[in-house]
Amino acid sequence: MEFLVEMTTRVPEGVTEDAVDDVRAREAAHSRELAEQGALLRLFRPPLQPGEWRTYGLFASEDDVQLEHVLASMPLRIWRSDSITPLVRHPNDPGPPNVSTIAGPEFLVTFTTAIPDGTPAQLVEDRNKQESERARQLAEQGHLERLWQLPGAGRALGLYRARNVDELRTILAALPLADWLQIDTVQLGVHPSDPPLVLHQTNC
Repeated sequence: MEFLVEMTTRVPEGVTEDAVDDVRAREAAHSRELAEQGALLRLFRPPLQPGEWRTYGLFASEDDVQLEHVLASMPLRIWRSDSITPLVRHPNDPGPPNVSTIAGPEFLVTFTTAIPDGTPAQLVEDRNKQESERARQLAEQGHLERLWQLPGAGRALGLYRARNVDELRTILAALPLADWLQIDTVQLGVHPSDPPLVLHQTNC
């Protein structure tokens, strides 16, 4: 099972810079170990306000109990609070992606589907089939990296890559289900301890 964890760190007043640097160094080393074990899949930087310290982490775990054990083992947990969202693989999920050839940022995209009352069942079925085919095409092109179902009816989370936000908007506006979707997008920054980046450097 996979989980998206929003990790917010608040360093108490009076903690020295050297102490912070030490904990961050141990956090980076332990993140690498978790990545090698397959427990930590990705790390992302969300947009941050001045002085804010947040990270999104994608974790793999048997259940929430094992996940808590993993999170508690991370050095920064002494100053950190975690918000956990369980993820279920979406039928259109392309699976763990290969290295994308697209030079551009990643985006987390939240979809909420609201089908208008009275919509013919055949139209819904046709649109869903078209959506599945379009997801497959976007995965082949390197735009759709992962897709999960979120808690709550009609909600999904996608990890996309595009050359820029305008290209992503064009892609999302053209989805077969676009007329029935509320879409929220977060552009992600590169995290220095992101497992694909760190493990690639280790293997070079």
